[in-house]
Amino acid sequence: MKYIVIVPDGAADYPLEELGGKTPLQVAKTPHMDFLASHGIVGSVRNIPDGFSPGSDVANLSILGYDPRTYYTGRAPLEAVSMGLSLSKKDVAFRCNLVSLKFLDKKRIFMDDYSAGHITTEEAKILIEEIDKKLGSDSLKFYPGVSYRHIMIWKEGTEDLECTPPHDITGREIMRYLPIGKNADFLKDLIFKSMEILRDHEINKKRIAEGKRPANSIWLWGQGKTPNLPTFREKYNLSGALISAVDLTKGLGILAGFHIINVPGATGWIDTNYEGKADYALQALEKVDFVYIHIEAPDEAGHQGDYKLKIKALENIDKILIGKIIKEAERRFGEFKILLLPDHPTPVKVRTHTSDPVPFVIYEGNQNKHVHNREFSETILTCPEIEIEEGYKLMNLFLKKT
Repeated sequence: MKYIVIVPDGAADYPLEELGGKTPLQVAKTPHMDFLASHGIVGSVRNIPDGFSPGSDVANLSILGYDPRTYYTGRAPLEAVSMGLSLSKKDVAFRCNLVSLKFLDKKRIFMDDYSAGHITTEEAKILIEEIDKKLGSDSLKFYPGVSYRHIMIWKEGTEDLECTPPHDITGREIMRYLPIGKNADFLKDLIFKSMEILRDHEINKKRIAEGKRPANSIWLWGQGKTPNLPTFREKYNLSGALISAVDLTKGLGILAGFHIINVPGATGWIDTNYEGKADYALQALEKVDFVYIHIEAPDEAGHQGDYKLKIKALENIDKILIGKIIKEAERRFGEFKILLLPDHPTPVKVRTHTSDPVPFVIYEGNQNKHVHNREFSETILTCPEIEIEEGYKLMNLFLKKT
């Protein structure tokens, strides 16, 4: 048996007036998702436990079968692991976004874009290296990642802080969302010093001249220490591989003992290589039992507040990726199962994650006696065949483990 998990990040949404009271999932043309829902078992699952922030870190940890209440330590250390960074037991990793701020005056500063206009990796590397040169030290180091996503490691630093994800405060004044807690002033000082360093940088002058948003500040959040996870093989006696363009999910995969597959052209944005992800997943299944495919594009569209872009991402995933997976898995493997679900909603009208349950479908190739006429969308939540309140238990159901 081959097992395939497909996670269109943030795909679930709320009804929109612009779509006649429907969601992007309902409006998008997704015949292959609908086929899975019509021939599989559908249900609702809550991947965010009570008291946890609805991040992709917590949600994907749940989907992989790990209880966040036991294993979650923070987002940044997962990304640090993916980047090959080594943390001691006392080191604290922080996510370091390059963001675009709008300055009305010295005290009225707004979060204009959490991604600095989806700055290129090449531009971002230059800026983060400049930040490290000016603000780094023996105890503090900044590491460039992909696009706007970077890491700061604070040796023997403080993790007992309240830090707000920048995608949660788009369009809001930043002053009340700056870090709170022990040594918060140190982090605030880093943020404000970064504004001075980046304000007149040649990269930003060029971006502004081209009509693009400048990356005129860093934003620190998602702090934590490296977690200790049992491997997926230890938990389920299955070998696995993971495909994602995002360091967060790659980090989870590394800690779970998966083979990490870097697909050429995988970007974490609408222009990602959907077909390549399908091809590499199918190739991986020739050697492993389980493959986890994560697609970031719907989540990014939700954060941008762009329902048209979200619909396009969903249609690309359905037509290019899922269609190929279904056809080729049946031809190559015969016996296979697919689990399809978002990790969490990223509603267009709120432009950030929520903790609401999401729909899921479990489809078993060539074994499905369920035949219904239904779509894969949030409508499943109103009449699920199965309701799972603790998301980490869904993996046991999918793999039929007790």
